[in-house]
Amino acid sequence: MPEIAQVLSPGDVRLRVEATSKRHLISEIAATSARTFGLDQAAVVTALTERERLGSTGVGHGVALPHARLPGVSRLLGLFWHLATPIEFDAIDDEPVDLVFVLLVPDDAETMHLKTLAKIARRLRDRELRNRLRQFEDPKAAWRALVGDPSVEAAA
Repeated sequence: MPEIAQVLSPGDVRLRVEATSKRHLISEIAATSARTFGLDQAAVVTALTERERLGSTGVGHGVALPHARLPGVSRLLGLFWHLATPIEFDAIDDEPVDLVFVLLVPDDAETMHLKTLAKIARRLRDRELRNRLRQFEDPKAAWRALVGDPSVEAAA
């Protein structure tokens, strides 16, 4: 099972992202995925929207984990965004979301997909980590905290 650092690179972390709604956020995720990973923007919108129709990926405490399996994806791909303003996301605790970890995975990687998603969810259950992620001004520092880099853990 991949570590978070194998799914998320420092360049895939963005802070103070503007999004006005869940639909707008999904559109921005798709546009970024097209630019960054070369994915089909419309396919990403469709896959994430269909997944949200099954049930919200808002897991509580201001965290959402939008994820989808996509044909043509060869490895697990991640994005982490801290939103400038929390948005309604139909989360399980009805709280707005401002921390978003996106996971896009190969169509045939169901077991690896679910195990990696569980690892990310466990990491983001940590209240202190969530609070720090909301304070960072430097995306690389946020990345180090997410992946558990001890140099950031000690400095926090």
